[in-house]
Amino acid sequence: QVHLVESGGGLVQAGGSLRLSCAASGRIFSSYAMGWFRQAPGKEREFVAAISRSGGRTSYADSVKGRFTISRDNAKNTGYLQMLSLKPEDTAVYYCAATVSRQTIVLVTTGDYDFWGQGTQVTVSS
Repeated sequence: QVHLVESGGGLVQAGGSLRLSCAASGRIFSSYAMGWFRQAPGKEREFVAAISRSGGRTSYADSVKGRFTISRDNAKNTGYLQMLSLKPEDTAVYYCAATVSRQTIVLVTTGDYDFWGQGTQVTVSS
């Protein structure tokens, strides 16, 4: 079992940046693959980025590639999502997710993950 808490969301102008954090407690964080997803009003939750348990492999949605960077610090039991050049269409509630996984796997669908945080709101104004 792992408990996830996101932070770092907020209101930012288009072109701005934010860094989201996902603090994990419970089992050893390095045993878990991690991902970020987002959900805008009236839309389904969608994949944003994922990282393997060691941090050696990452994957991004096409819509954020080149603007967002996922990372993790297993010593601090924390994952991050650095978001640059934000656009109004990035507005959503952002969720981190985790699941026990093998070393090299990145997981990109909601069904792959067993544990979810409560979400943090990101609003990008035009």
